[in-house]
Amino acid sequence: MPKSRTSPFTRRGLIAAGGALGLVAALSACGGADKAKDGAGESGKGAAASGPWSFKDDLGKEVTAKSTPKNIVAFTGTAAALSDYGVKVKGVFGPTKTADGKPDVQAGTMDISKVEILGNVYDEFNVEKYAALRPDLLVTNTWDGSYWYVPEASKDKILKLAPAAAVSVGGDATLDKSLERTADLAKSLGADMNSKATVDAKARFEAASAKVREATKANPGIKVLVGSGAADLFYVSTPKTSADLKYFESLGVEFVIPEKLDQGGFFESLSWENAGKYKADVILLDNRTGTLQPEELKAKPTWAELPAVKAGQVTPRVTEPIYSYDKCAKILEDLAKAIQNAKKVS
Repeated sequence: MPKSRTSPFTRRGLIAAGGALGLVAALSACGGADKAKDGAGESGKGAAASGPWSFKDDLGKEVTAKSTPKNIVAFTGTAAALSDYGVKVKGVFGPTKTADGKPDVQAGTMDISKVEILGNVYDEFNVEKYAALRPDLLVTNTWDGSYWYVPEASKDKILKLAPAAAVSVGGDATLDKSLERTADLAKSLGADMNSKATVDAKARFEAASAKVREATKANPGIKVLVGSGAADLFYVSTPKTSADLKYFESLGVEFVIPEKLDQGGFFESLSWENAGKYKADVILLDNRTGTLQPEELKAKPTWAELPAVKAGQVTPRVTEPIYSYDKCAKILEDLAKAIQNAKKVS
């Protein structure tokens, strides 16, 4: 994934480490471990509210507490996923609300009026507010072995205040695996995974995956470019390093593969003069706040000349998915429709 105007960094591989300064006494509690293998307990109803809590996260860490965490602080997208499973958080960090006060796309359907926003852009995290929440647990995603959106400069202070758990959405992770791990975490925190809403959402996700397979078979040869627009550059992402794109590829989606990746290994940056280097039938365009959207891109002549743009075959890419079955089912349904309706134009 590329830069956005609100996040001045070279995307997933070169960014987001974790950070922490030590502000108040460490709240991280070290507990025993009566847990199931996946850290989620035996039944679909989640962990009990009392007794030791433990979860093996995707950084390979056994994250423990004396009891099931209740004062949870999370990266906005992770918080939105937990909210879909009925797990509430006290605070969030990451893109949460837009300049006009509306929920950012990464907040999903979470009620942002009921959470403390500790930071709304990359590298912003109010450690004092975090400490005041008396956190039991911090949760986020990881792309490269670091804690996503936890600032490097304050990492040590933050991580001293509470245990931290990370779910992988890069590296070897695929969308289905990241969904499974997020569900495991939610279950360990008390989510009822047998609720009708969750069971129905998972079934919808599986049906949507089948729709993408069917669409790629029914309309073969459709080339998909994953792009992101900034003022000076057009970024073309590789499908090889993101959980969502790897999963789409496994369903038969044919992607444009950029030839010369930038240092992080996630994308190739092209000047707008060279935006037409790769031909594609469909463009999945980064939908994050801070990236250029179709209306803004009209000012770029080379954008308007791309075959997929001329054909009206541009669809939003949820570049940082909310890893709940409910939200990812919609992503797959939209992808299936885009491929199914696409005409060969490249």
